[in-house]
Amino acid sequence: AQDLKKALSIYTASGGKGKIEFNQEEAVAKMEEFYDIVVDLFDKFDYKKFFDLDPRQKLTFLLDTTDYVLGLDNGKDRFSSNVNNLSKAFAISVPHPKALAIRDDLSFFQAIKARISKLRESVKKRSDEEVETAIRQIISDALISTEVIDIFDVAGIEKPEISILSDEFLAELKDMPRKNLALELLRRLLNDEIKKRSSHNIIQSKKFSEMLSEAIKRYQNNAITAAEVIEEMIRMAKEIKLADQRGENLNLDFRELAFYDALEVSDSAVKVLGDDILKTIARELVESVRNSVTIDWDKKESVQAKMRVMIKRILKKYGYPPDLQENAVKTILDQAKLLGEDFSGNIS
Repeated sequence: AQDLKKALSIYTASGGKGKIEFNQEEAVAKMEEFYDIVVDLFDKFDYKKFFDLDPRQKLTFLLDTTDYVLGLDNGKDRFSSNVNNLSKAFAISVPHPKALAIRDDLSFFQAIKARISKLRESVKKRSDEEVETAIRQIISDALISTEVIDIFDVAGIEKPEISILSDEFLAELKDMPRKNLALELLRRLLNDEIKKRSSHNIIQSKKFSEMLSEAIKRYQNNAITAAEVIEEMIRMAKEIKLADQRGENLNLDFRELAFYDALEVSDSAVKVLGDDILKTIARELVESVRNSVTIDWDKKESVQAKMRVMIKRILKKYGYPPDLQENAVKTILDQAKLLGEDFSGNIS
């Protein structure tokens, strides 16, 4: 549509002397090219069975197809990008007979693409929303809804509430027969949980982000199966759940726990200080940082320099290992910046 508008504006500006260049046969040829690419992705899966199934069987078949596509090498991106290209070519090829001949197939492909798009780590607004809408009007309305279908409904599991890391929910994911679909669901949910922690706890978010990336990398390198990576991710989910309870167990609020973690409490040299001293350091750091912040303090090097001195003084006061102090000061200052809005909220 935008290309057509541009062509018409040029034609009009030239007083009708220009020539609008558009060869539908070329568009159809491009459409057929993208269609063949998508069909080739199904060389080991007969997707055309879908059209002979009853409505209930079709829902199950859509799940099986989604699981198949996700199991392909880089299947999610390859399928989505090629279906997107096919959709654009189709939009400018109708009402050519060859375009109308593949509309049911394209309708099916778009239904699968809609499910896959819901699994993406960050859902972006479609840049060609108008084209998508036009296509939906041309092809089967019975198959494609105007909204992206909720992946939990599609997967046949109850949509989780606040606690998506409950044992019952994880067990439900583990027992899903379509392992590739379960993997993508769990990866998305874990990413969401990690992002929540990235806003207030550097150490926790970094730890779980690295664990998730490593597990996915091993799966993509065929070092472990989909079932095995799901097992690892479920263990990770349980670790995240336990991490949420640490603050309560240590009697620390989320700010104090963030500084407690920033002290590298897992290091053997730090452990000798004991929990009581480490908790005292964390609480004193929170109080001192809160009293030191000023407006835009995280952008003022002079304020940060004074804060570094203050942090070192506290660490030295409680016998924190000297050889670990430099890294601890940097981490603590970074953590303070992360909690900047919370601390800055105390500035009158």
